[in-house]
Amino acid sequence: MEGGGGGGGGGGGGGGHIDTTKAEKAVWLMKCPAVVSRSLQSSSIPTDLPVAKVIVSVDPLCSKSDEATQFTMELSGSDLGNVPKCFSMDMSKGFVPMSVFSEDQGKICVEGKIFNKFDMKPHYDAIESYGKLCRERTDKSMTKTRQIQMIGNERPMVPMPGITHVQEKRKVVVKASETKRTRRDRGEMEDIMFKLFEQQPNWTLKELVQKTDQPEQFMKDILKDLCVYNNKGANQGSYELKPEYKRSADDPSG
Repeated sequence: MEGGGGGGGGGGGGGGHIDTTKAEKAVWLMKCPAVVSRSLQSSSIPTDLPVAKVIVSVDPLCSKSDEATQFTMELSGSDLGNVPKCFSMDMSKGFVPMSVFSEDQGKICVEGKIFNKFDMKPHYDAIESYGKLCRERTDKSMTKTRQIQMIGNERPMVPMPGITHVQEKRKVVVKASETKRTRRDRGEMEDIMFKLFEQQPNWTLKELVQKTDQPEQFMKDILKDLCVYNNKGANQGSYELKPEYKRSADDPSG
């Protein structure tokens, strides 16, 4: 939602008014990986202690102002398993102005204005543990757990001719929405992508769409985060993993 006041100005929240007392309070918006979100929610850290800390590094000699300041987040939990504890935070500048709202018993308040937007990704120091986590999730997602088993000595049911005829007609009529590809969970798709690039280093977009049976635009979004596109050379028109992910994928020890 866009930032802005309501009819109530800085007053209370009754009668359809919005409390805008904290409308200019600086707030950060962070895109957090699902595995990190689940770990933080299930963490055993006491509620009165911070679950993570943000480290701001400034390079006074850097000529580019957008690269002079670097943000890093370190998770505080000790029971995170293979979840990386260190993440880089890429700050975005071009985004639609937004504000954070809350509602409590019908009272609506503006909690702050989003000044910075961040995307979290594993820090290079944590690439090894992240690669191990991805392989574990991929192996788990590719494990078949369903089985077909005959119970007792019951004879299989044979449909009557009339019922068979109706069923055959229904099979012919397929709705357009049923033929659309269904998106998988983002984290699950990243695991599958790492597994595919372990099999071969270069893939085209068409090959990946056919291999994963995912929507083309969804695949483009994932490829933008994980891969680089080859504009020329022997692998022209194909994608390969970014260097920071290759270091993890090429290490057989995980």
